[in-house]
Amino acid sequence: MLEAKKSRLILEKQSVSSGYLPAHKIKANFLDFYAEFIQNNRRHSSRHLMSSYNHFKCFLGSNYISAVNVTENLCENFRAFLLKKFNGETPANYFREFKKMMKAAKKAGYFTENPAEDIACKTKANKIKKEVLEPQEYIQLLKTPCLNYETRKAFIFCLYAGLRWCDVKTLTWENLKKDSIVLVQHKTLVEVHIPMHPTAQLVAGERKDGLIFNLPTADGANKILKQWVKDAGISKHITWHCARLSFSVLLQDEGVNTATVAGMLGHTSTKQVENTYKRYRIHIGRRAIQKLPSSEF
Repeated sequence: MLEAKKSRLILEKQSVSSGYLPAHKIKANFLDFYAEFIQNNRRHSSRHLMSSYNHFKCFLGSNYISAVNVTENLCENFRAFLLKKFNGETPANYFREFKKMMKAAKKAGYFTENPAEDIACKTKANKIKKEVLEPQEYIQLLKTPCLNYETRKAFIFCLYAGLRWCDVKTLTWENLKKDSIVLVQHKTLVEVHIPMHPTAQLVAGERKDGLIFNLPTADGANKILKQWVKDAGISKHITWHCARLSFSVLLQDEGVNTATVAGMLGHTSTKQVENTYKRYRIHIGRRAIQKLPSSEF
């Protein structure tokens, strides 16, 4: 028995990162280990981990890969795939979770050396900076008819509540309380309580059952939004996400602290507000320079 156990241990040691992987010790399909790692590391905000897995499968174009084929070159190509597909912090967030999984895989015996260990996580700056709607442009939209009444109502609601498309699309009357919006965000799974602006209450209309807004697809809504913005005489590239951005920036213009803005957006820290939902505002700068000391010259 001792000799048999010794032989098995030697076999396991020598088979690490080889074509032969003992079924009782290591999964033949490396994606199975990845999925098991996600299952064992589920937490309140594990969306980046799940997304890294889904995009790794998309990158592979297959539901199978053995550990021996997960090389440093493949890991670098996966990072390049993420950088090509996403902007901002997203590529780094997804690859960071991938690296955590790879570290665990090495510890589990899949690799003698971690192929992803020396590959840095990278961000990619957005080529197109998302536009902000100014207060006067809010008014212009409110006064301008739209081809789709439901899309118009939902976008105005987002301008005053800072909701994402995925959240307003599935918003129900159960989410609307007396003077606030209460929902668990689809993207972060964080429960958020947003004070409801009178305009948002007016747009929502009379209380019913089911969904508040009957909306088309995301692409369809953005096409309708594009025409509506043009009809309102606003020469900016506005997408649905611009409502959330405008909500944040205009509140900050009024001196609302970042912790409060972050809380209403459903973020657990102020990092996202400070890095993404903030803009240089020249009119704020003009007011600021007036505070500098001055005298007759």
